[in-house]
Amino acid sequence: MSPPTHQDNPHHARRWLILAVLAVAQLMVILDATIVNIALPSAQESLGFSNDSRQWIVTAYALAFGSLLLLGGRLSDLFGRKWMFVVGLFGFAGASAVGGAAPSFEVLVGARALQGVFGAMLAPASLALLTVTFTDPAERRKATGVYGAIAGGGGAVGLLLGGLLTEYTSWRACMYVNLAFAIPAGLAAMRLLHHQVATLKPRLDIPGVITATSGLFALVYGFSKAETVGWSSGVTLGFLGAAVVLLSGFVAIQRRVEHPLLPLRVLLDRNRAGAYVAVAIAGAGMFGLFLFLTYFLQDTLGFSPVEAGLGFLPMTAALLVGVGLSSAKLLPRIGPRVVVTLGMALAGTGMLVFTQLTVDSSYATDVLPGLLVLGLGVGLTMATVMANATLGVRTSDAGVASAMVNTGQQIGGSIGTALLSTLSASAVTSYLDSHPKSADLAAQAAVHGYTTAFWISAAIFAGGAVVCGVLLRPGVPQVEPGAELAMAH
Repeated sequence: MSPPTHQDNPHHARRWLILAVLAVAQLMVILDATIVNIALPSAQESLGFSNDSRQWIVTAYALAFGSLLLLGGRLSDLFGRKWMFVVGLFGFAGASAVGGAAPSFEVLVGARALQGVFGAMLAPASLALLTVTFTDPAERRKATGVYGAIAGGGGAVGLLLGGLLTEYTSWRACMYVNLAFAIPAGLAAMRLLHHQVATLKPRLDIPGVITATSGLFALVYGFSKAETVGWSSGVTLGFLGAAVVLLSGFVAIQRRVEHPLLPLRVLLDRNRAGAYVAVAIAGAGMFGLFLFLTYFLQDTLGFSPVEAGLGFLPMTAALLVGVGLSSAKLLPRIGPRVVVTLGMALAGTGMLVFTQLTVDSSYATDVLPGLLVLGLGVGLTMATVMANATLGVRTSDAGVASAMVNTGQQIGGSIGTALLSTLSASAVTSYLDSHPKSADLAAQAAVHGYTTAFWISAAIFAGGAVVCGVLLRPGVPQVEPGAELAMAH
């Protein structure tokens, strides 16, 4: 097979405009995981739902998105990435409009679930389109660097945007704002993207769809229940056990069927597998950072939601520096193993800085240094992960390979949030029980809970450095001529 040429690629001439559209879509999906968190208290006051019900505003999105990603990725491979992307964008806009106008808690939860469904359509199609649009290795590294920056820093943008909208308008604006992202991106995508149907359309792997979707649903739901009712609860253990059985069955099915939902060849490349592991570990660590550092900034340092959002901006700036270093300098010279291991180690070091926080800490001397180190580490990691997650994959597998990136981030985030929330809560309880009553005991206990979570996050990143150092191959990856992707479907 001859190497692909620019003439084979219908997107080459407008590739940078396409990247802008894909970046907007990716930013919308990522920030929607955090933007609503800031708006929850005022939404609760407006619609009158209980504290126990509040988690469903977040969980409904995570459940639908996380469980349907693999199916969304495979459908984009089979039926065309352009239209999966466009339908996903307009569907997301529609679901957001319903959520913004929601007269009741039930309608808001339903809208969040619908956002997750359409997000699972557009997110894999977005990265797959990027992969097949940029066929030049140097340009692709730049493009995936941009994508990696959004994947790593989009959550921080969500916190800032959520704070601004909630403080100066209404919680409903946190839903309506998606229309400003989705509709222009959808209209631009209709004009810029070329639709080409896959030449081969194998039958959809229905048993694989059922086991993967239900298994991922059980996994995300099990972790969300662990956060609220504990790890030893029958509901938690039942769902996590069902997830193990269903996902084991999924792997067994994928080994036997003629046209698998997730061809195991996608996972058997060490660098690709390492990329998926790295994005899951980064997701687990980062969700903890956003959750607990936001609490610390607002409850301990007295920041407003907007100030807390602004407080994360230096991390985003450092992340962009890490992305630039990885994409332009390090990755083409030394390959992913050293870059990801270094990035994970730096991120873990940033978390260690946060373990030293106290009720008397200040932002400039105690928070900012950790944010800068962590941002640099996450930038190095995410840019490299995005560059390797789809490198050398077959054109027909680009959508499902892309879906694995989002699945890894979603599952990692679910695990991290559940693990860190429960361990932090138990640390607070034990601190209160073991210390004499005082005026600031509650504040001291809360900070002890946060620093416990930061120790766990540091350990997660340290473990990630070791695992990725072993899993990723040394040196710069060499992709055989013809293995690179030439055409978008």
